[in-house]
Amino acid sequence: MSNADKILEKMRNNPHGWRIESLKIVARAHAIEWRQQGTSHVVFIRDDGKTLPVPAKRPIKPVYIKKFVHLVLE
Repeated sequence: MSNADKILEKMRNNPHGWRIESLKIVARAHAIEWRQQGTSHVVFIRDDGKTLPVPAKRPIKPVYIKKFVHLVLE
């Protein structure tokens, strides 16, 4: 099990207290791109075009972590 998979599993079990750097690690491992061009949000983009904007404010609210996990595993 890779580090990214361990992080993703921890996110599934406890969506509280995560930072944007962890989301980027998981996204990179699952071939999900992201962009943040001078904004307060990081937009994660899957190959099929589905996107998820996540506020880069720390810590990230649990609702965004749940949506991110769904985006990765869908």
